[in-house]
Amino acid sequence: MSPKPLVALVLAAGQGKRMASDMAKVLHPVAGRPLLMHVLEAARPLRADRTLVVVGHQRDQVIRALQGTGCEIVVQAEQLGTGHAVMMAGPALQGFTGTLLVLCGDTPLLGTAVLRQLLQEDASSGAAATVLSARVPDPKGYGRIVRGAGGDLLAIVEERDATDAQRAIDEINSGMFAFDYPALLGTLGQLDRGNAQAEYYLTDSIALLRRAGRRVRAYCAPHYREVLGVNTMEQLREAETLYATLEKTVGFRGDVR
Repeated sequence: MSPKPLVALVLAAGQGKRMASDMAKVLHPVAGRPLLMHVLEAARPLRADRTLVVVGHQRDQVIRALQGTGCEIVVQAEQLGTGHAVMMAGPALQGFTGTLLVLCGDTPLLGTAVLRQLLQEDASSGAAATVLSARVPDPKGYGRIVRGAGGDLLAIVEERDATDAQRAIDEINSGMFAFDYPALLGTLGQLDRGNAQAEYYLTDSIALLRRAGRRVRAYCAPHYREVLGVNTMEQLREAETLYATLEKTVGFRGDVR
C-alpha cells in the first residue's frame, strides 16, 4: 500500500503577547534564524507534498521571511484560535484526502525523528488523529492529555478549562497533530468558542472524533524539550542555550538524540 499524501500545515499567525516584543513571535531568532525556519527545517526531510504556513500578525514580515522556501501562504486575518487557523486553510486543502500534519511555528528544537515517529504511529494505528504529547517537569500553561484506564486518549483539556485533578497531569499537548484530513474536516464545523479564551480550539476536534466513534491516539515524545514552544523571552534564551548544546549532537535533526 502506498503512503497517503501528506500536507504540513504550520501555525504561525499568533502575536505572542507574552514575548512583550514588537516582532512577530515566529520571527524571533534562535541560532541566527527565526523560530519558524527551524520548524520548516525539521519538516523538510519528511518530503510533504505541500507545506502551508498560516500567517496573521505582522503577516507581511512573515511572508517576506518565507520567500524562497516554497511554502504556500494561508492568511488568518483575525486570530480566533488554532481550530480557526485550520479552517482558514480549507480552501487550499479542498479535495485533499491524505494526512494533515499540524505543526507549531515556535518550536525551534523540534527534530525530524519525532515527526517521523508520529506519522508512523498514526499510519500503523489507523487512527483518525494522533496527538504529539510529552511528559514535562512543569506542565503549567499547557493543555493536558487525559487518558483512560487503558491508556487510550480521551480528551485534551486546556489549562484554563481544566479541573484541579486535570491540572495535576504532567503529560501535555504539544499542539502538533497528525490528522486524517477528511475526518478532521467533519469536525471543524462543530467547533465553538464556548471556552475561557473564546477561541476555536483544534483540540476539541479530538473529543468530537471520539464521539463519532473514531480512534484517536497520543504519541509521547521521548525528549520533551524538542516539542516545547517559545512563549517568553526567558524561554527564547533557554532555547538558544539548548540549541547550542544539541547542535553538537550527532543527528540533531534527523536522528533521535
